[in-house]
Amino acid sequence: MEIFAQVGALALRHTANGELRVLLVTSRGTKRWVIPKGWPWHDTPDHVAAAHEAREEAGILGDTEPETFGAYRYMKRRKHDTVPVIVNVYRMTVSEELDTWPEAHQRQRTWFSLDDAIAAVHEEELRDLIRQLGQA
Repeated sequence: MEIFAQVGALALRHTANGELRVLLVTSRGTKRWVIPKGWPWHDTPDHVAAAHEAREEAGILGDTEPETFGAYRYMKRRKHDTVPVIVNVYRMTVSEELDTWPEAHQRQRTWFSLDDAIAAVHEEELRDLIRQLGQA
């Protein structure tokens, strides 16, 4: 079975007291908490595509690191089937939150503490990536 690849942005910021926060968005179909992600773009570096997905899905802007932070797998539901996907994840330091964005009417966005983000996401490998942020 073919494994599909996506790119995702692990969006981060620090609170005034220095606590690290992770931004999650709801998926359109199941409303589960996920990171902004999407398909790679032809002739565009993956970290740039991940930043564009973050703007489209979460209404955020910032600097995305060019090297992957890690990857996780999940099963993507499509109209008539489900396919395995690996998401290459890029850390993004958020500098701005937009008031309106393309998918604002389809998704919620919320900032989580590391522990709350770990508890909120369904995919174990994504939880492991978020856990790694606390070990840095």
